[in-house]
Amino acid sequence: MQAQDVLRQLRMPELDEVRQYVRGFPTNALMGMGAFAAITTYWFATRPKALKPPCDLTQQSIEIPGGERARRSVLNDSDDLMTHFYSDALTMYEVFQRGLRVSNDGPCLGSRKPNQPYEWETYGEVTSRAENLGSALLHRGHSYTEDKYIGIFSQNRPEWTISELACYTYSLVAVPLYDTLGTEAIGYIIDKASISTVICDVPEKVRMILDCVGGQGRFVKTIVVMEAIDDDLVTRGKESGIEILNLKEFEALGKANHQKPLPPKPEDLALVCFTSGTTGNPKGAKLTHGNVIANTAAFIRVTQVHCMLDLHDIHVSYLPLAHMFERVVQGVILIHGARIGYFQGDIRLLMDDLKTLQPTVFPVVPRLLNRMFDKVFGQANTPLKRWLLDFAFRRKESELKSGVVRKDSMWDSLIFKKVQASLGGCVRLMITGAAPVSPTILTFLRAALGCQFYEGYGQTECTAGCSMSMPGDWSAGHVGPPLPCNYIKLVDVAEMNYLAANGEGEVCVKGPNVFLGYLEDPEKTAEAIDADGWLHTGDVGKWLPNGSLKIIDRKKHIFKLAQGEYIAPEKIETVYNRSDPVAQIFVHGDSLQACLVGVVVPDPDFLPIWAKKKGLEGSYSELCSNQDVKKAILDDILNLGKEAGLKSFEQVRDIALHPEMFSVQNGLLTPTLKAKRAELQSRFRDQINALYAKIKI
Repeated sequence: MQAQDVLRQLRMPELDEVRQYVRGFPTNALMGMGAFAAITTYWFATRPKALKPPCDLTQQSIEIPGGERARRSVLNDSDDLMTHFYSDALTMYEVFQRGLRVSNDGPCLGSRKPNQPYEWETYGEVTSRAENLGSALLHRGHSYTEDKYIGIFSQNRPEWTISELACYTYSLVAVPLYDTLGTEAIGYIIDKASISTVICDVPEKVRMILDCVGGQGRFVKTIVVMEAIDDDLVTRGKESGIEILNLKEFEALGKANHQKPLPPKPEDLALVCFTSGTTGNPKGAKLTHGNVIANTAAFIRVTQVHCMLDLHDIHVSYLPLAHMFERVVQGVILIHGARIGYFQGDIRLLMDDLKTLQPTVFPVVPRLLNRMFDKVFGQANTPLKRWLLDFAFRRKESELKSGVVRKDSMWDSLIFKKVQASLGGCVRLMITGAAPVSPTILTFLRAALGCQFYEGYGQTECTAGCSMSMPGDWSAGHVGPPLPCNYIKLVDVAEMNYLAANGEGEVCVKGPNVFLGYLEDPEKTAEAIDADGWLHTGDVGKWLPNGSLKIIDRKKHIFKLAQGEYIAPEKIETVYNRSDPVAQIFVHGDSLQACLVGVVVPDPDFLPIWAKKKGLEGSYSELCSNQDVKKAILDDILNLGKEAGLKSFEQVRDIALHPEMFSVQNGLLTPTLKAKRAELQSRFRDQINALYAKIKI
């Protein structure tokens, strides 16, 4: 007898006992066991699988030789940095030509009128319009050797991209303008770049240019307008020696005088992107085609494993094209032959545009994320709804931590489908930049939206980004490792006790995405880029154990608000200190908030006199607690700010009054009587929180 037969005989009695035992179960119990087994089998068969990250997430960057503690991305095969992704797309002109080829002349740029579907121009149509527009510029005397700077002053729309491509087709240089700079700054840029032709979208912007250049001997000779213009505007232009033309007739001029394209080289200038800065005049960052291509390539390299774009992808363009964040995203779209749909120009209609366009790529800024977060939680207006929302979030958050990104779970169907549908329902890639985002909000929206959602960090001077979170690392509170196109090192900031030896210091960037310098400003250029080619960002960073970067401070007392605007608080405080009842003021803001608040110490000698003139009386402490006094002081400093030319985002939204002077003795001033901002922020944290809470309400 075989050994197997012996074993089988030995086991038979035991199996019989099991069968008898199971037969004794009630029918409903047997059915329950069967259902459980079926559900378990189904779950194992359909359970979500974690995306395999492109590297070991515990080591996202490595130190390069050289003794400077500089680090690079582990996605690089060597210490050599990435300059391009596709060998046939080394300039922004070639990017578009590649898109034309791989899309097979498919849809390229789309726009819509209210309550209408999107209408699309193909890659071929866009190419023809760009050549016509560029030929007209050459016919009017522009060339890559002389008069090469072309101003573009417009909201996002197809004509913006066509104008930009016209510049690239003939090796001209695009210089974006935007209204938040203000009339004076626009005039300064026109002078600095010697701009003789500006392409505008609407007559209002034409008037703004005429206001700042007309009759002052400045360089503008031609203004090309996308929308219809009236005879009065043309006449006013002639009086200032400026010819105002409609875009269609300008393109017709180019078509009649067509010129063969004169493509640029990678080292040629592509854009001069003026940064709003914090004090003084804006600075024009000179960016080459190679700069933009390197940044574009690095983004593709990071996302290629699980989110490679193709001609079926759709990007919604609403973030300002005057900023490099949107410019790089559009480069990634066009290089793959995908399409760009522009919003209607009114941010209040963006949700309607999203539902109509159904984009797959959606770049965002923290301010928009904050609104989305507030709206979701605002709709959970009962304890039960709030509990369900929180429970669903915790379930999806646990999936995120294990690397699972999806939008087809039970919790998506029950809870999150509505918020996903509000973005069109097809988004598969999101990236946030321009300013830091709250880790709580980022983690919640990553879970709720169920798409790959990255956070990047950078500035105009390194084209857009220098670091970006890695696929699979869905933790928040950091900005990821260096991009494959640049190194990052941290440099001592001894006066703030940040030391590179401790993994902390000023963030410095080096690579093919770092700009050439500021236009006609060697002094500012030398401040930004040192002799070894390192860009000094002014931000203070810290290396985390896994090789990712966390931004922890600012070298100077300059910060960004949530919408990405830079703030220099000392400049604002200097203005507000001119107010008669104000003895001292501390202006506070941070990159998680969209506005400023302040703490004011009223002048104990002058406040009672000033208040009495306004019909308000009481002791000093009583007046400091009086809401009418607070409102009167707030109105006074806001008027001073307006007179001094402060922009709306530079004005405080609310203030708290404090009866005790800042001093050396109470630790709020240095021995040289300078404000100790970190201590002031800590001391008045409760008041600051209360002010922001009230503003949100």
